[in-house]
Amino acid sequence: MTQTIEFLPDNITITVDKGENLLNAAAKAGVYVHAYCGGDGVCGKCKVVVNKGETRSDKATLKQEDWDKGYRLACLTSVESDLQVTIPEMTTKSGKALKVKPKTTRTISAKALDSLVGTWKTDPPVSKLYLELDPPTMEDNISDMQRVMRGIKLAMPGDVRETSYDHPELIKHLPLALRESDWKVTLLLLRGKNQGETFRIIDVEAGDTTSKLYGLAVDIGTTTCSGVLIDLNSGEILAEASGYNAQISYGEDVISRIIYASRPGGLQTLQGKVVETINTIIEDICRKMIISPANISYMMAAGNTVMSHLLLGLDPRYIRESPYVPSVSQFPLTPAAELGIHAHPSMRLFLYPCIASYVGGDIVAGVHACQMAKSEEISLFIDIGTNGEIVVGNKDWMVCAACSAGPAFEGGGIQYGMRASNGAIENFQIHPETFDPMIVTIGRIKPSGICGSGLISIVSELLEVGVIDQQGKFRRTIENDRIREGRDGWEYVLAWKQDSLIGEDIVITEVDLDNLMRAKGAMYAGYQTLLESVGLTFADLDRVIMAGNFGAYIDLERAITIGLLPDVDRDMFYYLGNASMLGCQISLSNVYRFRDRVQVRTLMTNMELAENPEFMQHYMASLFLPHTDMSLFPSVEKKLSEIKLSER
Repeated sequence: MTQTIEFLPDNITITVDKGENLLNAAAKAGVYVHAYCGGDGVCGKCKVVVNKGETRSDKATLKQEDWDKGYRLACLTSVESDLQVTIPEMTTKSGKALKVKPKTTRTISAKALDSLVGTWKTDPPVSKLYLELDPPTMEDNISDMQRVMRGIKLAMPGDVRETSYDHPELIKHLPLALRESDWKVTLLLLRGKNQGETFRIIDVEAGDTTSKLYGLAVDIGTTTCSGVLIDLNSGEILAEASGYNAQISYGEDVISRIIYASRPGGLQTLQGKVVETINTIIEDICRKMIISPANISYMMAAGNTVMSHLLLGLDPRYIRESPYVPSVSQFPLTPAAELGIHAHPSMRLFLYPCIASYVGGDIVAGVHACQMAKSEEISLFIDIGTNGEIVVGNKDWMVCAACSAGPAFEGGGIQYGMRASNGAIENFQIHPETFDPMIVTIGRIKPSGICGSGLISIVSELLEVGVIDQQGKFRRTIENDRIREGRDGWEYVLAWKQDSLIGEDIVITEVDLDNLMRAKGAMYAGYQTLLESVGLTFADLDRVIMAGNFGAYIDLERAITIGLLPDVDRDMFYYLGNASMLGCQISLSNVYRFRDRVQVRTLMTNMELAENPEFMQHYMASLFLPHTDMSLFPSVEKKLSEIKLSER
């Protein structure tokens, strides 16, 4: 259920979900509320007046007389109905009234991708078939396997061109399984690669186990691995779990892990750690569902090229050496038990193929999920992270590349950077006269650092109010306690030590700004280079698709303001979410959509940006906010010029 909030005196209206926090709602609407404790309820500065409507609120530090007048702390208030809210007038210490001008823009989110992902019926690559076989007699004494094959043909007449069995172990336990179950068994069948209906028997189970058919979709991330359990009879998502990739203690990025893998025993250690992580996810899911890992019959996984190599125990050393060649790009269908994965003894693990050393199966899975390979429209597919991946194309052609954006979007290289966890500043606004911050943290507790989405918000806001210039430098002429020269150069104080969770001032520095500009510059230069390689510009795009968990929290307007995303029609932006996981889920649920991934991989051609001189030229031009060529960012140029005019 959604509710409407009208913010006065600026007459700004926003629609939010029932139960939304009022401070979050104000931030999304672009309405400044004086709040610098992150939403912890301790600073008492975010007082607003609820004129109309129902809320749930904690009285906290409010005086009774203020409460009776309708005052509420925005950070401790949730929306229960349509509201009309007044933001009280702010004053300086001398009593001068401060009027906050409404922002020219507000938070804009990318559209959901349902229209592009499409629908599919549940028809997985594995299935179960229950058979009640006639026991052998002297007159009917064919072999046990022939009896099973005959049972399949009787149960599925005309549907099966060919059936085979999969491995010697099956033959070893087949006789006992048939007799102990009184010839009533369930076959686990694996579909063939081609469109013709061929099956392989990969296991025989006693009795009727057809109701227990589960598949696991797994995203093998460098930092985090996640799994989704799917009922392959219905297609329903039953449970999810995630955890840090245990390889992280041997290196936070893929290069560190490639180096570690080259040490004696290093490759085996890293393989064991990722298998350990997957097994922990399986155990968590099975505990939630009260099922056995042996009930999981198929596993569809995707990861970047290095993660895929390490899972299979393949040497990744040549991935980082020119000409950047992986050991293999199409991975074999592997019995999971051989890797030590806890699941059905006969379970098969499918890994999405990679394209190149730094464009892996996770990207192929995402492009596959959003059906770029079936669309006439030209799409720009973006996965923003330490190693940003980009794909441009449609059903006729695709060009892809990876660019090393650096860890800034994940908190790395930022003095107070952190991952997106409780206490991280995720949203930020600044008062254009006092330069005081409005801070919203994850978990609405005192701030302890800055995550990627918060970093984008902070830099965009500082630029818009003129605290920093387009070179990412603080304006030295501004007289304000929060803008100061620190031990590492000029900085802005986001939270004083008494207002922070870590007991020290949390700041953003010019070094931080420089690292962000390098990261966003690499991504934008990648877009330009790929488009130019096929004779296109941003004007030729029909849609921009953002993938990855980070993309969910990007404010489009702010990301465009700093030059991370192209300045195109906002309706062109779509958000895919965890594209890698979505591709695995679709492939796990429908064998025909699964087979489409062959077309995706065939279409994709990789370009090595590190060897491309045009990329470096575009990169140098992108080290500016938003760019040295403002004609690429007309809406930002207009916004910044309006701000400068209003300051005169």
